[in-house]
Amino acid sequence: MNEYEIFIETINPCGGSAHAQKEIIEAEAKSPRAYVEEHGKFPIMDIATNAAGDVIITTGDSNGYIIRYTFTK
Repeated sequence: MNEYEIFIETINPCGGSAHAQKEIIEAEAKSPRAYVEEHGKFPIMDIATNAAGDVIITTGDSNGYIIRYTFTK
């Protein structure tokens, strides 16, 4: 198990990312993908890595709701 700091942005279709609900949690998981598959509300739409090496997983539904998880070790 790895320990991650997870930055979670919940974006609704009306407010966009400027008005996203934001929270930071710490969690242990086998991998970022495994964490999102177990705890996420929506299916995974995209997995990317930023310049700092953080894993960014974007989930969402077909109605404009998006939850973005940024995992930092």
